[in-house]
Amino acid sequence: IDIELEPQLAPATVKQIVTLTKQGFYDGLTFHRVIDGFMAQTGDPNGDGTGHSKLPNVPAEFSSEPFVRGTVGMARTEDPNGGNSQFFIMYADGSSLNGQYTVFGKVISGMEFADAIKRGDPGNNGMVTDPDKIIKATIKDE
Repeated sequence: IDIELEPQLAPATVKQIVTLTKQGFYDGLTFHRVIDGFMAQTGDPNGDGTGHSKLPNVPAEFSSEPFVRGTVGMARTEDPNGGNSQFFIMYADGSSLNGQYTVFGKVISGMEFADAIKRGDPGNNGMVTDPDKIIKATIKDE
């Protein structure tokens, strides 16, 4: 899955994602929460939605950029400034997230691979049993 990062929308978030990716943080992490018709979430070293990196949280960088299919957003706690390492890829438009979560990228190729990620249990907030994993995340320098 190729994701184009958008530092013009969320410079601090993009910096955090790039730093973590270059550290190998995302390698082997699971898509722990995947909701059909909504999104696939990853970036938690605990694999259950409770974990984050050792880096400080990133302040919210809300924009007018809408959440549509292929948008990549920063997951967060209930605190708008609670984003750290978890992120999600949208399967469909999610206007309820607009202005509430940070958009920091978009899928530019490989959405079919995102679509193939194993879905979670709808009755358990999309938590996935035996989830799919990120094999290796890399940054392609321009």
